[in-house]
Amino acid sequence: MSSQDLFQYKDLIKLFNQLFLDATNTQLVKGDEEPIYLPKDETNSTHRVIFAHGFFASALHEIAHWCLAGSKRRELVDYGYWYAPDGRDEQQQKAFEQVEVKPQAIEWAFSLACGKSFDVSIDNLSGVETDRRAFKENVFNQLTTYAKIGFPERAEQFIETLRRFYKQPSIQNQLEELRCNENFV
Repeated sequence: MSSQDLFQYKDLIKLFNQLFLDATNTQLVKGDEEPIYLPKDETNSTHRVIFAHGFFASALHEIAHWCLAGSKRRELVDYGYWYAPDGRDEQQQKAFEQVEVKPQAIEWAFSLACGKSFDVSIDNLSGVETDRRAFKENVFNQLTTYAKIGFPERAEQFIETLRRFYKQPSIQNQLEELRCNENFV
């Protein structure tokens, strides 16, 4: 079975919604545009984590952001955060990378729980050049920290759901393998 057949966004929607729809009134939705989080409003009775174009990795990334957002942030469109689009200058890119370390570490854990490869997203193709390796090391260090002290509660729940569905070993065991591979970053 190819990875394209194995990693279906419809599975993520099913797993996320089974786990969180009743418990948090939040659903995962495939979008046709850029990803966005939309809290419930007059026309929608549920909160929506909307990921881009049916991309599996986009769904994992948006779920990671949702797992980090506190209750007050989950009442705001896109959690009330700023987003500077592609073409960021050096200062904007540094700010982007600083706020992306934790969600990308959680996304990496989700990828491990699925048995899917992961790479960081710099998300600035036409902007200033960045040190991708240093950013990936920062994300890996955060992933290692989460593995030691625990992931946020919703992230932990989703990791375990993914691990069971994709029949993967624990994140800690997979991290040991990554550490042994000195070329992982």
